[in-house]
Amino acid sequence: MTLTTFDVQTATDALSAGTLTAERRQLLAADHLIALTRVSRTEPGTDADVQALALATAANLPVLLWGQPGIGKSSTLVQLARGLELPLETVIASVHDPSDFAGLPVVGADPAARGVAMAPPDWAVRLHRAGHGLLFLDEISSAPPAVQAALLRVVLERHVGSLALPEGVRIVAAANPAGSAADGWQLAPPLANRFVHLAWVHDPDVVVRGLGGTWPRIPLPRLDPERLEASVARARAAICAFLTVRPDYTHRMPTTAAARAGAWPSPRTWEMALRLLAFGYAADADLEAVAIAIRGTVGDGAGLELMAFLDRRDLPDPERVLAAPADVELPERGDLVHATLTAVVDAVARNATRERWEAAWHLIARLIRTVPVDLLAAPAMQLAALRQPEWEPPAHLDGLGPLDAMLVWGA
Repeated sequence: MTLTTFDVQTATDALSAGTLTAERRQLLAADHLIALTRVSRTEPGTDADVQALALATAANLPVLLWGQPGIGKSSTLVQLARGLELPLETVIASVHDPSDFAGLPVVGADPAARGVAMAPPDWAVRLHRAGHGLLFLDEISSAPPAVQAALLRVVLERHVGSLALPEGVRIVAAANPAGSAADGWQLAPPLANRFVHLAWVHDPDVVVRGLGGTWPRIPLPRLDPERLEASVARARAAICAFLTVRPDYTHRMPTTAAARAGAWPSPRTWEMALRLLAFGYAADADLEAVAIAIRGTVGDGAGLELMAFLDRRDLPDPERVLAAPADVELPERGDLVHATLTAVVDAVARNATRERWEAAWHLIARLIRTVPVDLLAAPAMQLAALRQPEWEPPAHLDGLGPLDAMLVWGA
């Protein structure tokens, strides 16, 4: 049970006292009623976007929540800080000057020998003294370019003036799209490329349940200490393998200003994606939440291709499928079945023998009973094109039904 601004018991005691004037009793009753409307309880949030925020926060990566005004970005951060038991410092970036983040020069007794210190603001000092906390930078898309430039060092290097923020300080920002922000600016690409970008939208069911007195809380992912080193090794192997296959995604800055203000792939964001993937493996996190966080780091295109690549890496070995096409265990999802068959046809193309070619047809004959024919059509036609003139069409083609009519056989 949470009560944010007014102690109900204190109000009850005051109202029961007989020494108050009628006007004062009415104001206390009003305060009591307001406090009651703010009483709520929480339950663990199961939404994938909420879990993606928790994953990125646990990984101590700067997060940027994009959403329309009034959908609860600020209240989400209050709930996040409370759930993590972290002190919260809220800074409205749009009303600050660059010097509020870069620091104000303070001349000491001997500036020639000691230099001039850049004094940090009070909120940075409080976070430094606490040793941990949650820094919430609100309305950063309404901050002018000079302020955004000053924020670069805060977000990346964790320095405010001459003061270094402790490693235990998490950074989360919020922004409204340029079209709905007050005097909004597009986010500068160097600043945008330092965040995990998450779209924050309202869920009517969550809002209704919250207004009824129960709001979701943001549970941190539970890391398995026995899996930490293996998770990092697995994440490194996955990212490196993907970028070896798709080197064009190593750095790809978008061409439009709006796209550059969001998530896009660069060596910096791939390092962030690696950390997110390692945390996902170590916590056995929900795959959708991991995908949302990674797409918020390297962009939709690279993120979706990475997740599809990881799906394919977990598919059966094509050589094992060709060795026992009638017995090997196959995935159930249609897209993974298609990926498995494509990998098998590619394996046959690399080493085309009649035995391997016929084994692939055995697999297709098995799949035609369980999956839609459109998932099999393209791989089957590629396999048919691999036929050598001396190879007879497989004897069991009569069982392929509508697929048989699509196939074109060479001489």
